Amino acid sequence: MAAHTIHHVTAVTAQIAQNLEFYTKTLGLRLVKKSVNQDDVSAYHLFYADAVGSPGTDMTFFDWPNIGASSPGAATISLTSFRVPGEALEWWEARLDAAGAFPETDSDELGRTRIQFTDPEGQRLELVDDTNIPGGSTKPWGKPVAVERALRGIIGVDLTSARPEATSRVLTELLGYKLVPGSDGTFETGDDASYACVRVIESDSRRLGRVGAGGVHHVAFRVSDDDELTALQARIEAVGLKTSGYVDRFYFHSVYFREPGGVLFELATDGPGFASDEPVETLGEHLALPPFLEGRRSEIEAGLKPIGV
Repeated sequence: MAAHTIHHVTAVTAQIAQNLEFYTKTLGLRLVKKSVNQDDVSAYHLFYADAVGSPGTDMTFFDWPNIGASSPGAATISLTSFRVPGEALEWWEARLDAAGAFPETDSDELGRTRIQFTDPEGQRLELVDDTNIPGGSTKPWGKPVAVERALRGIIGVDLTSARPEATSRVLTELLGYKLVPGSDGTFETGDDASYACVRVIESDSRRLGRVGAGGVHHVAFRVSDDDELTALQARIEAVGLKTSGYVDRFYFHSVYFREPGGVLFELATDGPGFASDEPVETLGEHLALPPFLEGRRSEIEAGLKPIGV
């Protein structure tokens, strides 16, 4: 895969039922996987995406009800950008206003119209006009938001970096992004079938941010398969950055590392995919556990509160 566009973004919620309502009913994403945090099985891990859980459409949440609120600052992901058809933006502004999401419409540094808003816990999001931008889901969910207005994937993130120059070098030298000429820290990558835009922002304070409810835990970049994953892992380690090593998440395979500006990055393969253990038609309807946790199902289910799905 030549372009390491966004695979998914994982955030944190302390209000899982409210979170489910907003991302499925207001934003119209499909709950494609109801599982648990594989490193903390007392917590749900919910995955929202398009109709089939395509890589690049996926916003996921850890359910940590006792965590404090996210604090802005260096070493955080400060905004997540979704792509939508440009002709739907006026409709979305009215919908988000009615939902109390405080929408504000303007243009980004590249001249694209966008709507910035917040989810119920204050997480910063935006919808970007994706006219003439390659890629995007061809299988939007369409419930309750009509297909012609639906979110079509994650186009990028804003990184508030403690070391912007070093973060920029990771993007360009390891992940293949290019600085947009004349921009103030906007980087792009893409090909005929995909696109991503990452903005690197220098923090306006020396204080490091803290991940909590309403904040983002990490961003994942796409790789095609295990061969590409291990090759990129070797390149990352060769420049002196520590990685998690190979991690089997069952639905995809991963390598994690913290870039020099403090943000947690993940590399994630496109497969095997969310339909590995349940039919596409019933994705997200039941608690799904990877095989290495299936033997603990009774214990895990007993520790989870019902959330209505």
